[in-house]
Amino acid sequence: MLNRSANARLLSLAQWYPILAVTGPRQSGKTTLVKAAFANKPYLTLEDPDIRATAIADPRGFLNLYPHGAILDEAQRAPELFSYLQGIVDSQSAMGQWVLTGSQQLGLMSGISQSLAGRVGLLQLLPLSVGELIAGDAMPVSRSLEDMLWRGLYPATAVRHAPPTDWYADYFATYIERDVRQILQVRDMSTFSLFVRMCAARTGQLLNLSALAADCGISTNTAKGWLSILEASYITYTLQPHHINFGKQLTKSPKLYFHDTGLAAWLTGLRTSTALSLSSMRGALFENWAISEVLKHSYNQRLDLQINFWRNKSGVEIDLLIEHQQALRVIEFKAGKTVAGDWFGNLKKYAALHESSSGSPLQQALVYGGDMRHLRGSVGVIGWRDWPQAIEQIQ
Repeated sequence: MLNRSANARLLSLAQWYPILAVTGPRQSGKTTLVKAAFANKPYLTLEDPDIRATAIADPRGFLNLYPHGAILDEAQRAPELFSYLQGIVDSQSAMGQWVLTGSQQLGLMSGISQSLAGRVGLLQLLPLSVGELIAGDAMPVSRSLEDMLWRGLYPATAVRHAPPTDWYADYFATYIERDVRQILQVRDMSTFSLFVRMCAARTGQLLNLSALAADCGISTNTAKGWLSILEASYITYTLQPHHINFGKQLTKSPKLYFHDTGLAAWLTGLRTSTALSLSSMRGALFENWAISEVLKHSYNQRLDLQINFWRNKSGVEIDLLIEHQQALRVIEFKAGKTVAGDWFGNLKKYAALHESSSGSPLQQALVYGGDMRHLRGSVGVIGWRDWPQAIEQIQ
C-alpha cells in the first residue's frame, strides 16, 4: 500500500480537532487512507443500507455504540448524525475521535457548516500524485508520459493496473451519473453526458459558459449549475486569472481543468496511450496534469498557495503563477520532448513587465515532456518526472 502524502497532515489534524473530515472524489483512496491512519477505530460505511437505516432511525443510539469514536464512510448519506455528533464532542475533550469521509462536497460540507463548524479538521484527498507513485516505487521507469496521462492517477488505474477504458466507463456510469442524479435530479442523462464530454474537450481552455451551453443545447444557467456540481464532486476545477494588471487589460475568464487526466482522456474518446500521443489534446492534458500536481501538493500539505494563470489582451499567457510566502513563481508547460527556443517567449515578456513594475523576486520555470533538467538563463528547465520533486520544495 502506498504511503499517501496527506497521511502526516491527517494525523496532525487529529491532535487539534475532535472530528476529522476527508473529502475528495470517489475512488481517490479516502477509505484506504483513514483505515490505515486509524487502524484501531471501528469502520462503518453509510453506503450500506442497513447501517444507514439504523443511523437515521436512532442517531443517538447509533453513535453511543462507539464511545471512543469511529470512521463513518460517506457520512453525508446520514446527515441526521451531525447534530448529535456536535453534542457528543462538546461534552468530551478527546481529539481525533471521529473520522468522516465523503465524496459529495456539497452534502458533507453542508452538514459540517450547519452543525460542526469549528470542530472539524478538513482534508481534501485527490487522486494519487506522480510524486507519491515515485516515492512508493510504483512508477515504472518504462512508463511513458503519454501512458501516465492516459491511465490517470486514480489508484485503480495507476497502481492496480485496471484497464483504463473499462474502468473509466464504469466510473462514469456508476459514480458520476448516480451522484448527479442525487444532487440535481437530472432526467436527461444523455444531455448531461454530452455536457461532461464537452467540458473535457475544453480542458485547459478559457471557460465560455455561453458557448458551452449552446453546444449542449441548454441554458447558460443550467450549464453553470451543472459545472458547479462537477466541481463539488471533484471532477473538474477552474483556475482563476491573476490580478496583476501591468497596465493592460487582462482576461477575466477562468480556465477549466479536470482533477484527473485519465478521466478527461476517456471522455474525449482517447482509448489508447498511442491515440493520446497523436491527439491535439496532448498538450492540454499535460498542462492539466502539471497544474493538478501543484493542487494535490497544496491540499496534502495544507499549504496556503495561491495559484492562477495570467493572460493579457494581446494573448501573452503564463500557464501558472504560484504565490507563497511573498515569493512569486511563474511556470510554463510544454508537452514536447525537445526544448525549443520559442518556448521561452512568454516568460521573457512577463519577466520584463514584472521587472518594470515590481521589485519583488521572480522565479521562472519551464516544465516539459522530456527528461533533462538544466538552467536556461534565468529559467529552470524541468523534465516531467522531476516536476513533483520541484513542487515538494515549495513549503
